[in-house]
Amino acid sequence: MDLQRATTLRTWGVRGCLGAIILFLAGCAVGPDFVRPEPPQVERYTRDAEPTATITADGQEQRFERGAKVVGDWWLLFLSARLDAAVKEALADNPGLQSAQASLRQSQDNLRAGYGVFFPQADAGFSTTREKFSPARFGGSSPASIFNLFTLQATVTYALDVFGGERRTVEGLQAQADLQHAMVLGTYLSLSGNVVNTVIARAAYREQIRATEQLIGVQREEVVIAEAQAQAGTLPYANMLSLRSQLAAVEATLPPLRQKLSQAGHLLATLAGRAPAEYDPPHVDLSDLRLPPEVPVTLPSDLVRQRPDILAAEAQLHSASAAVGVATAALFPSFTLNGNYGGNSSSTGNLFTGTSSFWSIGAGVTAPLFHGGTLWYKREAAEEGYRQSIDDYRQTVLAALAQVADALRALEHDAEALQSQARALAAAEEALRLIQANYRAGTVNYVQVLIADGQVHQARLGHIQAQAQRLQDTVALFVALGGGWWSAGEGSRLQK
Repeated sequence: MDLQRATTLRTWGVRGCLGAIILFLAGCAVGPDFVRPEPPQVERYTRDAEPTATITADGQEQRFERGAKVVGDWWLLFLSARLDAAVKEALADNPGLQSAQASLRQSQDNLRAGYGVFFPQADAGFSTTREKFSPARFGGSSPASIFNLFTLQATVTYALDVFGGERRTVEGLQAQADLQHAMVLGTYLSLSGNVVNTVIARAAYREQIRATEQLIGVQREEVVIAEAQAQAGTLPYANMLSLRSQLAAVEATLPPLRQKLSQAGHLLATLAGRAPAEYDPPHVDLSDLRLPPEVPVTLPSDLVRQRPDILAAEAQLHSASAAVGVATAALFPSFTLNGNYGGNSSSTGNLFTGTSSFWSIGAGVTAPLFHGGTLWYKREAAEEGYRQSIDDYRQTVLAALAQVADALRALEHDAEALQSQARALAAAEEALRLIQANYRAGTVNYVQVLIADGQVHQARLGHIQAQAQRLQDTVALFVALGGGWWSAGEGSRLQK
């Protein structure tokens, strides 16, 4: 009895150890475990001290609010109802954004489908066959019989995820859903930035066309006067030809400006999800746009958690990490449990009787022995992909920091350039006033008045370009900071 009791205890001890090992392994998953990369250890974007404000140009100063959050609808800071309407129309109907949202929903459904692997898989089957059985196959001498066979059965299988391969697969699906969400954010940000930039460009082209047409009118007057003076012999013929050449050069700049205006309108139509023939671009002048006086500047440590391209690179890194786990788990055995219950009968009425029932229950294990190095090198490839994703992430972060630094410095220099253009315009206008006064006093001729007027129009063209550049670089800073999608509210389409 003592020997039998010891044998029994030893048997149960072995079973208990095996059960504990299986339970322990079931709670493990092969690595590497994904950890979000640390934010950059820098506190500013530029090597020198970051600017706190720009100089005043055209009576406007921009102040940079360090650590402030970007608002979700940042384009509203330009205080243009027509601009706001154009952006919202594009966000509602742009096919690219709708495609990105559909891809996000697809990845989320794939993730939900992936969770099914953690549950038992149950299936039911029914089959019917007509068979002829010959006892002679088994040495019998009775005649052959023909009968029907009906089979109804249910099968249950369950895969034990001992080494976490299935969990890492689902983790990869989650990373893909995160990637698609970041792609939606990036599409949203790019779309809104492109619409605002295009509206600003159209306003600038329209202003430049008006200024150029005025300049052409002035120069045509100069040419008419010069031709009369050349015919009278009071002006060298070469001087008159020089004025004609200047006029032709300025006239040649007008068609490209009109073409750019048309292209900008067509681009707005495309962004709004419309054909150019059915879209009426919003009429916005530069004077309708207000330069945002206060611009938030997100800290670098927050930027990496907000910019869509960085979030996309992080999701790619997470997916690559999960792929290493899947490839590693493939090197280890896989375990399954299965059960089968059903009935066989020559008539459907007897399928549910005890004599026709059958069942089975069991477990299986499959271990890879030799695959010609395939599984090993797949794991090596997955690890290289993981290292590549790390480098891609770092490169994306560095590019983002550089873009913000570029935008900050651009706004500094834009203010300086606009101030210089404003001084040049003011000086040209003052010179014109003086020459007009001298013309009224009879001390200068009309040609000199026209020349001074042409200089005013040339200075105005430079001033218009500087105004538009300042507005567009402000847009570039908002986009470089991530566009404020996280401030869009709980009900926003951008929330997961």
